[in-house]
Amino acid sequence: MLKVALESLGCSKNLVDAEIMMGILNRKGYKLVGDFDEADIILVNTCGFIESAKQESIDTILELAELKETANLKLLIVTGCLAQRYSDELKSEIPEIDAIVGTGSYQQIDEIIANLEKENHIVSLNDIEFAYNEDLPRYVSTPSHMAYLKISEGCDKHCTYCIIPKLRGKQRSRKIEDIVKEAKDLAARGVKELVVIAQDSTMYGSDIYGKAVLPQLLEELATVEGIKWIRIMYSYPESITEELVQVIKKHDTICNYFDMPVQHASNNILKLMNRHTTKEDILNKIEMIRKYIPDATLRTTIITGFPGETDEDFEELIEFAKVARFDRLGAFTYSREEGTAADKLPGHIEEEVKAQRRDSLMMVQQGISQELNAAKVGNVYEVLIEEQIEDKVYMGRTQGDAEEIDSIVYVKSGLKLNVGDFVKVKINNALEYDLMGDVMNELA
Repeated sequence: MLKVALESLGCSKNLVDAEIMMGILNRKGYKLVGDFDEADIILVNTCGFIESAKQESIDTILELAELKETANLKLLIVTGCLAQRYSDELKSEIPEIDAIVGTGSYQQIDEIIANLEKENHIVSLNDIEFAYNEDLPRYVSTPSHMAYLKISEGCDKHCTYCIIPKLRGKQRSRKIEDIVKEAKDLAARGVKELVVIAQDSTMYGSDIYGKAVLPQLLEELATVEGIKWIRIMYSYPESITEELVQVIKKHDTICNYFDMPVQHASNNILKLMNRHTTKEDILNKIEMIRKYIPDATLRTTIITGFPGETDEDFEELIEFAKVARFDRLGAFTYSREEGTAADKLPGHIEEEVKAQRRDSLMMVQQGISQELNAAKVGNVYEVLIEEQIEDKVYMGRTQGDAEEIDSIVYVKSGLKLNVGDFVKVKINNALEYDLMGDVMNELA
């Protein structure tokens, strides 16, 4: 029995593809292992979104390629966005790679591996506009209490800095009944938190139902027995409607959490980015969300140093951050990507200036985060326990914290807690980004 190991890089949407590949191979009788030294076959599921992610993917491939000399490794297979985007370069520059599998071909991973018995090197770049096969198995690799739920593939937005439509194709939504069926299957396996993902969640269904139907999907998901939290990621601000906010407010199981990547606040830069919104619209959406759900957690991402960004544009961005007071804000320097419209824009900015602007913005956000956290001392929150750090000390997160990307809560407990438990925690200390508290003597 051949042993297969996986290294999945990049976003959670990429991870779901990797889980489907592992599900297919598991069903075909391959043994899935966590130790690369043991593996006969290694899959590296890559990211090709920005320069740092590409470099991480290449470094990982080269590192694992060495196992052909030092361990059991027979086949090294590269999948995902980097494979789709740079198949020729990977083939010519890293001869240790046995197969290059694009984003439209991962559903045929078992056939590709079987064909490697007859062929030395395979490059499979099938149509990226493929139809999602609902019958494929999935090997969920996240902790047993949470799982990602991908509701659509691809994107129709064409932001000028983004290569995703060229790697993933147009938006293709799954049917509501298929998504709900998968949610029920996950709940039956013990999953308590569903994290709803897509390239653009708020436009879900517009391609197959004639209009965006995320509120209707959430109404259905909220009735799935056993699910305690439903978290929605990647909500474009222009598509967040009053109807959507009302549905989130209505159901206790849907986290009052809005992940809205605004990317900038200067209308000049938003236009250059081909973002279909304005600073005024974004502020109106934030006001609308907080009107209906005063304790909502708002998260965003910002790009600094986009081509043409002036000192005035950046000052406007800083002022916007001070007014918006996001609970969570991540800032990234602009990454110049060939094949994107932004690559051809005039006015590219030096790396040093991009980084200075990012750091200035994060200093402003750090102060905001510290103030918001200080106001939480004395409050009681429901916390999902994710890890025991030491005796009587655990790490967890609230409804306002997405796994791996947001803040954490350090929890002291005299009771023995298990990973996946929901407990009530009284906050007694606030750090810049994280909270500390004591468990109250009851499981939530």
